[in-house]
Amino acid sequence: MAFDHLHATVSALKNGLTSLPLGSAMDNTETWQQQLLQSGQPEFQDIAREIGNLQSLLTNGTFDAAAIARSLSMLGDQTGEVTAQAPADLQPLLTELADLLRRHGGDLQAHAERAGE
Repeated sequence: MAFDHLHATVSALKNGLTSLPLGSAMDNTETWQQQLLQSGQPEFQDIAREIGNLQSLLTNGTFDAAAIARSLSMLGDQTGEVTAQAPADLQPLLTELADLLRRHGGDLQAHAERAGE
């Protein structure tokens, strides 16, 4: 994983989900998906598959906040699980990424519940 790309992803998520234009978010997730699929490591490939699921949810024409929230939370959990295996210099950023994904997933889930989805 490229440090610069990881840092850019974390920085973008810090600004909130709605601050990312959909095109930029799709480009970002596509880059991550390709890198993780090519890793040859099953746990990274699982994350790549969930990224694919998130991409589908974002582009299928209907906004299912609860499903997107579940996907974000799943990605946070999966990222958190692989953090210990990452190089030491990436671990703090990966931990932050996992926390941001879980937080955004939780926030979106709460919003979906309030909206009655």
